[in-house]
Amino acid sequence: MAAITCDRTAMNLERLSARSFVVFGGLFWTIAAFAGLYSFGGAGLPLSVANALLPLAITIAALAVGWFYERTAAVLLTAGAVAIVVWGAFMVWGPVVWMLMLAFLVAPMLIAATLFYLAARMDTACQNESVTGPHEMTA
Repeated sequence: MAAITCDRTAMNLERLSARSFVVFGGLFWTIAAFAGLYSFGGAGLPLSVANALLPLAITIAALAVGWFYERTAAVLLTAGAVAIVVWGAFMVWGPVVWMLMLAFLVAPMLIAATLFYLAARMDTACQNESVTGPHEMTA
């Protein structure tokens, strides 16, 4: 296994990147949920806003969990990505829907999950270093 040496800059970059994926992805899906129903679904403003609240709430929850519990956020984001793939198989999405969902939802969720996990590992290495002095942690 590869040894992990504390690198606070890398850890903070991983955290910032993971949170950015969550925020920008959530904003994208919140706007898409609103605009899709309002523009193409013929729904009124109240229903469109109500429809956009779900992705917004999920984004806020994912960001809050990831802020304090990075490993838990990584697991939840990975489980969410798997659930989306299962949902797509169950709903028999067409190729275009698969392409959009994989590119704009599943992949960013898995990237954010990976970044949260890497930041958590680096945080553990840095905590071990501050307690026992400089050393390497094995993965």
